[in-house]
Amino acid sequence: MNVPEFKQRKSQGEKLVVVTAYDALFTRIVEQAGIEAILVGDSLGVVVQGKANTLSVTMDEMLYHTRLVAQTAVKSLVIGDMPFMSYQASVEDAVRNAGLFLQAGAAAIKIEGGNQVIDRVEALTRFGIPVMAHIGMTPQSVNQYGGYKVQGKEGDQAEAMLADAKALEDAGAFSLVLEAVPVALAKTITEHLSIPTIGIGAGPHCDGQILVLYDLLGLFDDFVPKFVKPYAHLKADALQALSRFKEEVECAKFPSDSESYH
Repeated sequence: MNVPEFKQRKSQGEKLVVVTAYDALFTRIVEQAGIEAILVGDSLGVVVQGKANTLSVTMDEMLYHTRLVAQTAVKSLVIGDMPFMSYQASVEDAVRNAGLFLQAGAAAIKIEGGNQVIDRVEALTRFGIPVMAHIGMTPQSVNQYGGYKVQGKEGDQAEAMLADAKALEDAGAFSLVLEAVPVALAKTITEHLSIPTIGIGAGPHCDGQILVLYDLLGLFDDFVPKFVKPYAHLKADALQALSRFKEEVECAKFPSDSESYH
């Protein structure tokens, strides 16, 4: 998968599937499952680092995880997620830091925001850096929203979001993430754009869907948004396995002769 192929899936009527990954092991598993696009998300701040939000994730941390994923991925489109304050201060910061993601092995970057980042998107695409845009509930603005809340429920907000989506497409974005957006609004935006929309809590009418890997595998349950559907319960399986290991060590059942060298 590459950026032009990703973009063309909309006109071909094929749904796009994207998941997050942060390391080599899960990258291999994701590719073996046939998933063709991986976002190295700043969500690692919550699911890997245990933080309350994504705001403290640094460029160095994002580049480290991007390298792990990119050096392992063989077929997947790898997208690096630009962390808080890596692009907000200036266009120059945005170009410089996005370039570092490509040097780390990513094929594209993701950037949050609408009208306020149009000049960043224009500059990045002008220099050959593919941009996945992201509007709706943008986690880096969580303090402004007062929490993780659905965006675009009011008429003026919906109109502004549609305008942002069109402007981001015109600026050169190759796709658009819609997060925590009402179904009807997501459908309208999807119908008005020629680039694919990728939903997360935005209903079934988007051109593709993305979920955080740890959420869909049932590994992270500190809080579970409404839009998350766990397709496995690996935390429960891990707890059971660890409990059995502890019990067998304490009862001198492990290691047995079959796990011992002679």
